[in-house]
Amino acid sequence: MIRAGNEDAFFADATPQRGIFIVADGMGGHAAGEVASEMAVQIVTRELAGILALEGTEPAQKVMVAIQQANRAIYERTLSEVDKQGMGTTTSVLLLGGVRYLIGQVGDSRVYLLRNGVLHQVTKDHSYVQEQVDAGYLTPEQARYHPYSNVITRCVGAGETVDPDTYTGQVLAGDIFLVASDGLTGMVDDRRIAQLLLARTTPARMVENLIREANGRGGLDNITAIVVQVMGIEEEPDTPTTQTFIPPRVA
Repeated sequence: MIRAGNEDAFFADATPQRGIFIVADGMGGHAAGEVASEMAVQIVTRELAGILALEGTEPAQKVMVAIQQANRAIYERTLSEVDKQGMGTTTSVLLLGGVRYLIGQVGDSRVYLLRNGVLHQVTKDHSYVQEQVDAGYLTPEQARYHPYSNVITRCVGAGETVDPDTYTGQVLAGDIFLVASDGLTGMVDDRRIAQLLLARTTPARMVENLIREANGRGGLDNITAIVVQVMGIEEEPDTPTTQTFIPPRVA
């Protein structure tokens, strides 16, 4: 509702066997943020196109390398083009394959999982306020309204190297994943996000409702959301569907 340009970029593609979903939120001034987010999406999509199975540690390593390659390309462009100096982007990648999910993340674009009616934030923000929460100086509610809530501590393209976080876990029939930029999560709290994802409607309508909600609360930033609903899985899961959700950190 406020910004004239859109510095977000996204990619979404799925078959019955696998899916890849990416949200990138660029930053760095006029045109530069838009360039950074688009580069990240294009490079990561290209590098991960051949991944089908998500078992073992190799897929997580490939996700990390893909994000690092995007980081290198964006950083080198900031060195060669004066008007691109200072640009960077968040990058959150969700891969689905078989009975597994795999996430790679840098920045504060988030991946959520709604399972058995409960919303879980799978990723952890790379942000100043998250560090303050981890240190015990702020509560999550205080962090939400803190004046530095949009200050991130890690992004793709800001330096020669970047250290992505990766997460993996089991996919169950009925799971709903949300990949979103902070234009959504900064305006709409988790409780309301859960309510909108629990509505008996299509993923496309869920996205429309989420964006409408964020705009209705002021729409201070670009808003990007991908909703993925798992209709069924071909393989049997290792554990029952009532398991407690604990997202393990891979690297």
